[in-house]
Amino acid sequence: MVELGFVQSKADYSLFTKQTEFGFTALLVYVDNLILAGNDLGEINAVKTVLDDRFKIKDIGDLKFFIGMEVARSKEGILLNQRKYAMDILKDASFENCKPASTLMDYSTELNKTKGVLLSNSTEYQKLVGKLLYLTNTRPDISFAIGKLSQYLDHPTTSHLSAVHRILKYIKASPATGIVFSTTSDLCVIGFADSDWAACPDSRRSVTAYCFYIGSALVSWKSKKQVTVACSSAEAEY
Repeated sequence: MVELGFVQSKADYSLFTKQTEFGFTALLVYVDNLILAGNDLGEINAVKTVLDDRFKIKDIGDLKFFIGMEVARSKEGILLNQRKYAMDILKDASFENCKPASTLMDYSTELNKTKGVLLSNSTEYQKLVGKLLYLTNTRPDISFAIGKLSQYLDHPTTSHLSAVHRILKYIKASPATGIVFSTTSDLCVIGFADSDWAACPDSRRSVTAYCFYIGSALVSWKSKKQVTVACSSAEAEY
């Protein structure tokens, strides 16, 4: 790809981009699967020809499914979700027929290391949290809750398992929820950041969260516990 004039991304080594006077082209690599996109059809066809000469690739057409993510197009834009993956999680956990929940956490109950009875076998809990972590690629609404429950992987209790089951019920209510990239959106970058105050009862550390939009499309988000214990009660919001 570098020989063809593409530049390898420093943020993601699997991403290659090329900007010319005729348009922009991007290529994303995952093992032996490729996504090729852009607004220069000539460049796209040229890249496909070179790749076919080198590796004998198979063009399967417009992108619809990629490593568990589904892509749906319309005149309004593109929807990226993981509906099938979410339904598979519910089925594996025997929650496909559960009663949906409107909220993903019981905010009146505080989770900590000692709350509940220690599970005799933590495998079920660990598997569920691991699967839900991958779902956060298109479900930023569950990022905070999954990050919270990930802190108890080494010693989960019945209370933590019940919290995971609550998230499954929340997903059951809207398994096709995802990220929308509108065709009418501008390219204005908007960001939000916030933090709580010593919310973790075990470490007394705060949680920082942020999200960034390009137009109306959410492109980057994170919810993470801070690495140090703050000694000030001052709160900053942007």
